[in-house]
Amino acid sequence: MKLDKPVAGGPCWAEVGAPDLTAAKEFYSALFGWRTETDSREEMGGYTIAYLGQLPVAALVPLGEEPQPVAWYVTFAVSDVDATVEKVRSAGGSVVFEPGDVPGMGRFASVTDPQGAAFHLWQAAGFEGAGLLNAPGSLGWVELMTRAPERAVDFYTTVFGWSVNASERYTQWGLDGSDFGGMVTMDDKFPHEVPPHWLPYFAVADVDAASATATEAGGTILMEPTSVPDGPRIAVLRDQAGAMFGVYIAGYER
Repeated sequence: MKLDKPVAGGPCWAEVGAPDLTAAKEFYSALFGWRTETDSREEMGGYTIAYLGQLPVAALVPLGEEPQPVAWYVTFAVSDVDATVEKVRSAGGSVVFEPGDVPGMGRFASVTDPQGAAFHLWQAAGFEGAGLLNAPGSLGWVELMTRAPERAVDFYTTVFGWSVNASERYTQWGLDGSDFGGMVTMDDKFPHEVPPHWLPYFAVADVDAASATATEAGGTILMEPTSVPDGPRIAVLRDQAGAMFGVYIAGYER
């Protein structure tokens, strides 16, 4: 990720749904060295922010008793949540949670693209999002998994104005010359029941060591550490509750 701070249209945050908040804290603290603080306000429902030093990097969200996805969600910064939600609708997406205020922090909405890949929108008003990007333990890349890549390009360029840097191997998303994410076409190798989704990648100092730590902490490896041709070394992991995420070597400039 060439972005070193949240900017309008780019990824600014990631949060995971955790059915067992204590277990999630232990897993990610062991893996990334996160320090966690739970918001004590009743209306925040146990929302827990993870820090590296004094800088916020991600969040853990306790899941209620009703069935909810155990998954990571990527959040994109916008200057106007309400206007962006209307762009999402006009471009064929859906709104899961209408825009609402988070006291003292900002304005939020949850949406999906036309294929059902979910993501969040954030309009900062006191809280910008991640205070660190592309450093060990922080968000470093976001990747869309989709079965309709051409439709996805139309949607995201319309909603966010992203640039598209496409090659035979890979398609990258960017803003003003700074690429921050990519897109993978879900082919027959992906089980039919796996829906389109956004996958966050966290930067680490050593992909192989991080993968080993994840398994020791109760997680699993979905894609073994791999060196991408002309790219970084990456792996895709699953936490102790089943949420998927990626890791890649910190400092790599795609």
